Formats: sequence, structure tokens, C-alpha cells
Amino acid sequence: MSEVAQMTVDFTRETEQYRHELRVHCYRLLGSFDEAEDLVQETFLKAWRSRDTFEGRSSFRAWLYRIATNACLDVIDRRPAQGVTDDVPAADVPWLQPFPDALLDAEPDAEVVARETIELAFLAAVQHLPARQRAVLVLRDVLGWPASETAALLEETVPAVNSALQRARVTMRKHLPQRRADWSGGPNPREKAVIRKFVEATERCDLELMASALREDVTWTMPPQPEWHVGRDAVIDLWAPVMVGPEAFGEWKVLETRANRQPAFAGYTRKPGEELFKPVAMDVLRIEGDEIAEIITFPSDRFPLFGLPEAL
Repeated sequence: MSEVAQMTVDFTRETEQYRHELRVHCYRLLGSFDEAEDLVQETFLKAWRSRDTFEGRSSFRAWLYRIATNACLDVIDRRPAQGVTDDVPAADVPWLQPFPDALLDAEPDAEVVARETIELAFLAAVQHLPARQRAVLVLRDVLGWPASETAALLEETVPAVNSALQRARVTMRKHLPQRRADWSGGPNPREKAVIRKFVEATERCDLELMASALREDVTWTMPPQPEWHVGRDAVIDLWAPVMVGPEAFGEWKVLETRANRQPAFAGYTRKPGEELFKPVAMDVLRIEGDEIAEIITFPSDRFPLFGLPEAL
């Protein structure tokens, strides 16, 4: 093997061990799984091209985080200023995408995949922050980096980093759900009962049963569509035409999965006379107590990422 080939193998081996945590890091900053995937690849390419500039004054991991974070900041700065204003729900972010729990579970480091820092409401709230505040919040409050290391990565002063963190925390408190402490911490008897009710109501097209599973002020959003709906009656009225009546999609089947440490459901429908159930959409739920507080519906193009079948 040539010297260059050996260098390539060694560099790849060194960088690949950080792929997953960098993907989660980029995802937290961007809210988009697809963009996070692309940015990790871009990070590795930039690192390879500038490998001779790594002087070892920080760890190799910190160096990669610097490259990845700056790449994310560039993406954020290029985004149009829409979809994240204060007069809309936090979850109404057009580029928001779910992250499969199966991929989160591939990382043994708990700080990378803590529930409170990967759930969709947190990711959506982060999108309300200016780019550098966003980076400071994730580096300091999520990853636990010291202010000095964060300042060095962002080429800022420590006082500037501390000030940005305080402003970011204020904004986050404004946009996170007030009853966040009531969220389910994972599968438990109360959550499982709500899940069973949601699945049964969907497959039976039972709107009354569905309504009984929803909190009165439930919210529903459907990225990338720039729309949101609040209230049990509003959500049921919107869902009714696709479940009952002449315009209904037909029979429903639901497969359970998990996204962002939350229960998620892949919906399939079969029209009369058809043989297979075809994919429709994925619903990710936020459950508080024994009611559904929020539903975010994603298009069926997310199914392959979750290992879901093309048809049933």
C-alpha cells in the first residue's frame, strides 16, 4: 500500500469513530436529518483537505467539532428567514425532520442522545435562536463544553459566549412547551394506553375514539407545509375527510416505531379494490400524562430511513 493510501485509511479510521456524534450535533443545530448527513460528509472532506493545519493544540475530536459547527453556521446563515417567527408554534419549522431512535441507539454515549435534547419540541425551539446563540447553547448546555473551549471553537471571548448562552436560554424557555416536565419519559403503562388508543382509532377510522386521545389544546403541524392547527376539534375536522366519507383514503394500517425518543407511527392505506396498503405519512407524538399534546406529521419519504416497508 502506498504512503498516501495508508494515510487515507488511517484518516478514515480516525474520523469514522466520530461520525455518529457529529451527525447528532449537526442535526441539533439544523433540525434536518438530511442536511446533518451532508454536513458530516462535508466536515470529513474539509478535515482531509486541511489535515496539515491540525496542530494538536486541541483534541482531534474538538477540531472536527469546530469544522462541523462552522459548516452548520454557514447553512443557517443561508436559510431564508421564514417559518421560525415568534407568532407561530415552535414546531412549525419547514425543514424539521425526524431522527430514528434506532440510529440514536447506535451511540452508547448518553449525553449525545439524552431525551430532553433530541425531542422534536427541543429541536424546533432551537431553530428560533440566531446561529451563534444556537451553537453556544448546544455546545454548553447539551454537550457540556466549558465556556473557554466554546469560545475558542467559535473564536469569541468567554464573556461573549456567556452572554449568548443567557440570551439563548431565555428564548428557549419562551418556545419550549410549558408542561415539558409532564412529558412521558418513554414507554410506560399510561403512554402505552394512549398509543393503543391512537392506533386503534386510526385503523378503525374512529374519530370519536381519536378525539378522546387528544388533549383539548393539542397542536398539529405537518412539515414542510407552512401550516399549523390548534385544538382537538380543529384537528378532528381536518382528519375527518381522509378517514370517513366519500373522499376517505380507505382502510388504514399502522406500524409503530420511535423517533427522537418519542412514539411514532407509519400510516398505510388501501383503497377499495387495491391489493396493497401504500405509505401515507408518519405521525410523531408528544404525550403528556394520558393525552396526546402534539402531533407532527412527516411525509412518507422518511419511511426508508426508519427501515419501514414500501407497502404492506
